[in-house]
Amino acid sequence: MIRIKPFAALRPRPEHAARVACVPYDVVNTVEARALAGGDPLSFLHAIRPEINLPDDADPHAPAVYERARTEFTRFAREVFVRDETPGVYLYRQEAELPAGSGRTVSQTGIVACCHIDDYARGLIKKHEKTRQDKEDDRTRYVLAQNANAEPVFFLYRDEAALAGLIEAGTMVAPLYDFKAVDGVRHTVWRASSVEPFVGAFAKMASVYVADGHHRTAAAARAGAERRAQNPRHTGDEEYNWFLSVLFPASRLTILPYHRLVKDLNGLSARTFLEKLAGVGRVTAGAAASAPRPGSVSVYLRDETGRGGWHGLEFPAESIPTHDPIKSLDYEILADRVLTPILGIGDVRTDKRIDFVGGIRGPGELQRRVDMGDAAVAFSMHPTTIAQLMAIADAGAIMPPKSTWFEPKLRSGLLVHTLD
Repeated sequence: MIRIKPFAALRPRPEHAARVACVPYDVVNTVEARALAGGDPLSFLHAIRPEINLPDDADPHAPAVYERARTEFTRFAREVFVRDETPGVYLYRQEAELPAGSGRTVSQTGIVACCHIDDYARGLIKKHEKTRQDKEDDRTRYVLAQNANAEPVFFLYRDEAALAGLIEAGTMVAPLYDFKAVDGVRHTVWRASSVEPFVGAFAKMASVYVADGHHRTAAAARAGAERRAQNPRHTGDEEYNWFLSVLFPASRLTILPYHRLVKDLNGLSARTFLEKLAGVGRVTAGAAASAPRPGSVSVYLRDETGRGGWHGLEFPAESIPTHDPIKSLDYEILADRVLTPILGIGDVRTDKRIDFVGGIRGPGELQRRVDMGDAAVAFSMHPTTIAQLMAIADAGAIMPPKSTWFEPKLRSGLLVHTLD
């Protein structure tokens, strides 16, 4: 049984929503965050990336950063936000053209509510990524410093007809917010007229899945557990037992590929490297920049004359262990058969010779990075499917790092959950 709970949202006044809403903390670095905030005091980046207000050489994990996070969040709470008088469940729709310029519009509508930290601890909220201790520690400090879940986590659930009907009905009324962000994504938020049907529908579910935001999820659970341990009068009814989530039906979500770049060919010439690739699969010259199907990869590198080109690499279908949800992933196959034995990449989580490019940037970014000499070879991947993600999580397994890129990203600052 999955528990969800309505909450009294802290949220921007309608006239400020488009300026407040910002990208999540982990899709930009400090320089990019500072540029996006653009000196605008209403950008919520001031609260989730507070180092943009400190000197360039500031340690991002210094106490001053978390203190600034608290100060900035308090400013938003007092000057920019209002609080709903009663707890509610909210609906959040994103509409975007993906890829940009394709004419193909995707639309996803999620249910915004709070999930219980114990459901995460018990494994009812299933994960597919391994979290890093330093990132968990950082996000936990943010939650405790601000006494709030300032950013939601991104969950998915298996499609449920009852919820589809509730979402459709809930989006037929006037929205709280409706705006298009600078990246062209339209964001619309409604408050549901009732909460009990949503609570009841999730109570019939055995599990939900972390789609994006594993570190935020782990940090929210840790922060709640810390608050619980510090409260000698804990009853279980406290707000810190819950954390902010947006839950989407699986069929509406879009996963883009997460591409790989390797800085050198491990001492091989381009010709020798291609010969070795031919030993693990069928190689074709002049291939498309995007991998056409599962079991295939598009490879870009420059030859001895400096001329770049795309090559297709297709792994033999009979060699792919389809019964194994991890070993059958293209990312794992590439690592096992190319990155480690041919290019000498060790642990892809820590090896400094490998880099990753989110699918929103497209294969053109891979070609640019190789042509400019930033990398020697690029691998354009086929995206992981939602079914693969859920199968891996159901098996209690962990995906290779950087295997999913969900798009569009949730905007931060539209709905905030406080722990008291």
